Amino acid sequence: MRRFLTGILGLAGLLALTACAGTPTTEPADTRALAAEIAALGPDVDPAEAARAAEIASSYALQLAADWQVTDPPLVHNAKVLHGLRDKGLCNDWAEAMITRLRQERFETLEMHWATSPPEGFRVIHHSAVISARGAELDDGVLLDPWRGGGTLFWAPPPEDTRYDWYPRMEVRAAREAARASR
Repeated sequence: MRRFLTGILGLAGLLALTACAGTPTTEPADTRALAAEIAALGPDVDPAEAARAAEIASSYALQLAADWQVTDPPLVHNAKVLHGLRDKGLCNDWAEAMITRLRQERFETLEMHWATSPPEGFRVIHHSAVISARGAELDDGVLLDPWRGGGTLFWAPPPEDTRYDWYPRMEVRAAREAARASR
């Protein structure tokens, strides 16, 4: 009973601290800058595809935030999902939704990657989408991470992200399985 009450009080405290969180937005200039960044991924990238990808990524992130009732910082929203107060909104939900939505466009000059940052120290595992020129590696793309902004799209080349170290998802999974097997 004590553990239950502690959990309820902790969740109530988190909710009280974040009750004034605003609605995420994306400015048109941000979307244009993202389109330019995607178009610059290679000489064969179609600028029209880059613009469409940027617009979809920005607007879809906001749509998901509304659909998933994201009104708190990411870790608070994660707690709500894990306690059954929200259905979706973990980083892997955002990654899967973004990759699926952008793949629906069937871009001819762009492709999607699932990126994972393994847990290190106090950081938990994190997943996100990366868009690149067709045939390029994950590190040569642009990270599309709406999770950390609660629907406001963070984007950057993966090596330039100062918060996370990004790798292809299957590499991280294989490393974690190998580590488990060696224990």
